[in-house]
Amino acid sequence: MTNTLLITGGASGIGAETARRAATRGYKIVVNYRSREKEAQAVVADIKAKGAQAVALQADMGREAEVVRLFADAEKALGPITHLVNGAGINGRRGRVDDYDGMALAEVFGVNVIGLMLCCREATKCMSTKHGGKGGAIVNVSSMAGTLGGRPGSSAYATSKGAVDAFTKGFAREVAAEGIRVNSVRPGMVLTEMTEGRLSDEAFRTSIEASIPMRRIGKANEIAETILWLLSDDASFITGAMLDAAGGGYII
Repeated sequence: MTNTLLITGGASGIGAETARRAATRGYKIVVNYRSREKEAQAVVADIKAKGAQAVALQADMGREAEVVRLFADAEKALGPITHLVNGAGINGRRGRVDDYDGMALAEVFGVNVIGLMLCCREATKCMSTKHGGKGGAIVNVSSMAGTLGGRPGSSAYATSKGAVDAFTKGFAREVAAEGIRVNSVRPGMVLTEMTEGRLSDEAFRTSIEASIPMRRIGKANEIAETILWLLSDDASFITGAMLDAAGGGYII
């Protein structure tokens, strides 16, 4: 069976690293992006240079019609989706609860939670034996923030990731008998395009590293390898699990 892997948010960071590494393991790759077309095309070029098939497809995870279009376009380009990584996510506006803005909250949950759930809906239609599929595997990229409410100012983001974990468990049970495995990976602080701005502040980085038992920031390749293991047959009896890839979590 030829495996086709769709990675949302695949133009940069953990998603891009996962795409590049997956290409060496027999997957055809769909790199989804919202606005970073240049970066997505660069990832696709890297994959094709390795002799694998890949395509970059634009879609905003905060818009249901675009999620549906993404899966239809992906199947036309590379065949039915057999594996999915829900990597698209946004931090949203940082701030305390008394500074919340309703529209900003809706955007965070629209992308991080609802968009992810809709991707899982579309993937189920492709993968489930109930719908004529041959099974598959899904990894939802969550966050350690969801386990403790996040760092100060990040409670909204953390809540969205807590919702991802709850959904992962429930969804996994629903489709386990239909050949689909569903797990989540919970990264800690990882150096990516999303975090490099804050981590360039030496004092901030030092404080973060001091709060991690392993005393260092994670690397995108370390999370990518974790994701790829969960997608692989080596993890064939694992579903509904949350795997922490966070250097030990937090020192409290």
